[in-house]
Amino acid sequence: MKMDPRPTCVGQVGCSQPQNPQADIYEKHNQPAPRLGSRRRGDTSKPQCPTLNRECFMKTKLHAMCILLTLMTGIPFAPAQLALGIARSGNQAVLSWPTTVSNCVLQSATNLAAPNWLTVSNVVPVITNSNFTVPVTNTARTLFFRLYDTNTTVVPAGMVLIPAGPFTIGDTLDGSSDAIPTNVYVSAFYMDPNLVSYSLWRTVYNWATNHGYSFDDPGAGKATNHPVQTLSWFDCVKWCNARSEKEGLTPAYYTDGTQATVYRAGNYWLVFLDNSCVRWTTGYRLPTEAEWEKAARGGLTGLRFPWGNTISESQANYFGCSYCYTNFDAGPDSYNAIGLIGGSPYTTPVGWFPANGYGLYDMAGNVYEWCWDWYSPPPYRTGSPYLGGTDPRGLNGLGNFRILRGGSWNWDATGATCAYRDFTVPSIADYQYGFRCVMGH
Repeated sequence: MKMDPRPTCVGQVGCSQPQNPQADIYEKHNQPAPRLGSRRRGDTSKPQCPTLNRECFMKTKLHAMCILLTLMTGIPFAPAQLALGIARSGNQAVLSWPTTVSNCVLQSATNLAAPNWLTVSNVVPVITNSNFTVPVTNTARTLFFRLYDTNTTVVPAGMVLIPAGPFTIGDTLDGSSDAIPTNVYVSAFYMDPNLVSYSLWRTVYNWATNHGYSFDDPGAGKATNHPVQTLSWFDCVKWCNARSEKEGLTPAYYTDGTQATVYRAGNYWLVFLDNSCVRWTTGYRLPTEAEWEKAARGGLTGLRFPWGNTISESQANYFGCSYCYTNFDAGPDSYNAIGLIGGSPYTTPVGWFPANGYGLYDMAGNVYEWCWDWYSPPPYRTGSPYLGGTDPRGLNGLGNFRILRGGSWNWDATGATCAYRDFTVPSIADYQYGFRCVMGH
């Protein structure tokens, strides 16, 4: 039996559909100069949760309590599996759930109309009679609670599953000296099919700046359905955390290896982030360089681009130069015709060109995509994906530059190849730089 996915309310509680406001902001930039041939390197400009996919909501007040249950579509109702309990104790409410429940976190929100689920971090569960218990002191505002399964196997809404497996990272065709091919194994993960649009950026950015986040740059976009750009690596990382918290997920990035403080503010001079600062399987984050290239290749092997060995303006947004690369650039020359619409910067709407074999768009061209890794050329240092291994995450120490992948509207066809590696100082924000998110499986 399938249950109605709408919240079932016991008591006087109103349930309404969440809203999804979108900003409609348009920004222009000065006329760019084409860049050909050379890259800008170093430019200084356990047991499973018994309520799988089930959310247990609880509203606490001093004189009244209301228990709400929400079931995801397609999950059968099983009353014996409900894990979250509530009881009154003096002027407090005590939440409880069995100690046999793992992979779940307690989250709270102040309303159900447009919930912003946040992990409850100001209390530590105490084990009492084989149950985790958490006291909740009554406050003037209403709170709702749920147990959120962090080990769900359901593909996150709007994302694409990139399957686990080995692939050959690097350049097997054009002899790039810093992309010497080798075999790498990458675990399964999820990736946004599109670059982060300006609309999505603004929605999360506006939420974040009202919830303790600060950014160095506000981001820019030619239109709401174009990719956001003019972003530093640090702002992309903080935005990933904000998107996670806004959606009630545990953030991926923390200010140090203790993973006690969520990374919400600061940049290159104030916060040093290494691999120990990341929870790799929770929340939104940037892809590692190996994850990005595996995804870009779309399941194909040994090809120059995500679809084959030649490129034209009908396949990607890049600066055409057929006389520069006669063996693989079919042109036409100059900026992409679709990108020219609306003026500079010559980005195109996300998802405009055909997807690759994994259903991912703009893995070649439009805007460069920030990745997690520090850049490492030969001789490769420990952690480099070009040393092979399983799930490499780049140098686990201080580097000079962070990786950029995929090419852009203002770069020639070489930048759009799957193997091309670009990089710059992570504090640089440029109108060619954007990103997309991934999430651990």
